[in-house]
Amino acid sequence: MKIKVSEFVVRYLERLGIKHIFGMPGAHILPVYDALYDSKIEAVLAKHEQGAAFMAGGYSRASGEISACITTAGPGATNLVTGIANAYADQQPILVITGETSTHIFGKGGLQESSGEGGTIDQSALFKGISKYHKIVERTDYLPQVLNRTSQILLSPSSGPVVLSFPYNIQQELIDESLLDHIKTDSTNHPLHDSSAAINALADKILAAKHPVIVAGFGCIKGHAQDVVAQLSEQRSIPIASSLKAKGVISEGSPLSLGSLGVTSSGHAYKYIVERADLVIFLGAGFNERTSYLWDDALLKDKQIIQIDSNPEQLEKVFKADMAIPGDIHEVISGVLQRIGADNQALDLLNETSQYIEQLKRSANSDYAIFQSGFSVIEHLFSRIEQHFPEGAVIFDDNIIFAQNFFKVSSGNRYYPNSGVSSLGHAIPAAIGARFSNQKTTFAILGDGGFQMCCMEIMTAVNYNRPLNIILFNNATMGLIRKNQSQQYNQRFINCDFINPDFEALSKSFGINYKRVDSNSDIDHVFENSDLTNSINLIEIMIDKDNFPNYSSRR
Repeated sequence: MKIKVSEFVVRYLERLGIKHIFGMPGAHILPVYDALYDSKIEAVLAKHEQGAAFMAGGYSRASGEISACITTAGPGATNLVTGIANAYADQQPILVITGETSTHIFGKGGLQESSGEGGTIDQSALFKGISKYHKIVERTDYLPQVLNRTSQILLSPSSGPVVLSFPYNIQQELIDESLLDHIKTDSTNHPLHDSSAAINALADKILAAKHPVIVAGFGCIKGHAQDVVAQLSEQRSIPIASSLKAKGVISEGSPLSLGSLGVTSSGHAYKYIVERADLVIFLGAGFNERTSYLWDDALLKDKQIIQIDSNPEQLEKVFKADMAIPGDIHEVISGVLQRIGADNQALDLLNETSQYIEQLKRSANSDYAIFQSGFSVIEHLFSRIEQHFPEGAVIFDDNIIFAQNFFKVSSGNRYYPNSGVSSLGHAIPAAIGARFSNQKTTFAILGDGGFQMCCMEIMTAVNYNRPLNIILFNNATMGLIRKNQSQQYNQRFINCDFINPDFEALSKSFGINYKRVDSNSDIDHVFENSDLTNSINLIEIMIDKDNFPNYSSRR
C-alpha cells in the first residue's frame, strides 16, 4: 500500500514512541501537520520555535525518552537554533522535523528557502555543528536509510538531536508503507564484553583505597544507576560528590553526601577530594568547566583516577585515568558489588567518614559561594520545597547558584539545572515540556531577565492546562553581569539594569495565580495556602540587586 511521505513520517514518529510533538506550523510543513490530525500524537502549539525546542528538551530530560519538535522552513528552522544547540550539548535525543520549499525551485529564491542553493540560507551548514545528523530529504528512495540512521543516533547511549528537513513536494509523494517494517525503532541493550577483568581490577582498587570518593555525573541518572551507586556508597562508606546535573543521585541529606562539586558550590566536596581522597571514581561525569573548577590541577593531584562512562568519547577527554572503563554504569557497579561483598567494618567506616564530612561542612570556606545576609528568604524557599515535596517534585532551574547551595535534593526528586549552553529563557518552556511527560509537581526557577525571554510560553501552559509553579527572582538586573561588573570592573555598570513590568498585572492577563514574597512568613503563606500541584502560579521573590554571593567567576 502506498501512502504519502508526510503520513510515513508520522507513522515513524509513532513507532519511535513519540506522544507529543512541540512546534509551530507553517505553509511548508502543513502536509505533516495534516497527517498528525489523524494520529494519536498530540501536536503542541508553542509561542516561539525556540520555546518548542526547549519544551522537547524538557520532555526528554524528565521522561528519559525520545522527544520531537516541528517547524516550517526558513525562520521556523532558524528560530530553533539555540534550543537545538542546548539539546546537542546535553546529548538529548530530540527529533526535529522542518519543512522546506519544493525541490524544483531550489536555487531560485523561493520564499523561506533554506536549501543553500543560489545564495539562500544553508540549513545543513546551520545545523551541522549542533546536531548529530542533519538531512534534507530530496528523494523518497533513500528515506528508509535516513530514518534508520536517525533511529541509530536517537537510541544510542551518546544520543543527540537529529534534524530532518522535508521539501514540500516530497512530503506529498507516495512511498510503500511496508518499508516502515525495515526501519529500527526500538532500543537494543549493548552488554559489556570481556568486562570481568575490568570489574575485578576496579573492585581491587576500591578495597585497597583508604579514602575513596565517587564523583557522580548525570550519566548515573541517565543510566538508571542511582540504586547501585547508593548501595556501593553505603556498603563501603564511600562519600559521593555529584556534578550539578546529578544533584540527587543520592539524597543530599545523607551523611555520605558531599553535595555538588563546582565553582559556584560551597566548596565542601572540593576540600574533601583535595585534602583526603586517595581514589576518585568518576561515574558518568564529563568533568566540565563548572564541575572541575576550571580544570584545577589540585583537584586530582596525587590521586588514582577511575572513569566509567557509557559514552567512550567522554573517557580521558579532560584528564588521564588510571582506569578508563567504557560501559553501562549500572552493570559495572553491580559487578563490583558482587565482587566486594559485605564489609563488617562498614559501620565504623561510616561513622569516621560522616564525622569528617560534618566537620568539613561546619568549617568556614571563604573561597567559594558563601552567602551573607539577604538570602534567607531564598534559603527558606528551598527548605519549604524539601519539606513540602520530599518525593516526586521536578525542578527546572535557570538560576542555579541558590539551589546548588540551599536545596538538598532527595533521591526521589529531580533537579534539572540549566546546563547545555546555559541559555536564559530555558526554565519555563523546559518545565512545560516536562509536564507533558508526567503529572508531578513542577517548578521553573529563573530570574527576571530570563523570564522576559520566555514568558509568552506561559500561555502554552494555560492553553493545555499544564500546572506549573514559576519562581521569579526580581532584582531588576542581570544578576551575574552586575556581580561581575561589581567585582571585576570597578562597578562600571552597563546594560545590566532594567525596568520590570508589573508582574501581578501580567499574571492576571495570563489568567494565572500570583503571589509576591518579601519575607519568610510570605513563603510559609504560599506553601500553606496555594495549590502548588494543580494550578499555574507565579511567585515573585524580591532580591536586592547589590547583594551577591561572594564566589568568584574566576574569569
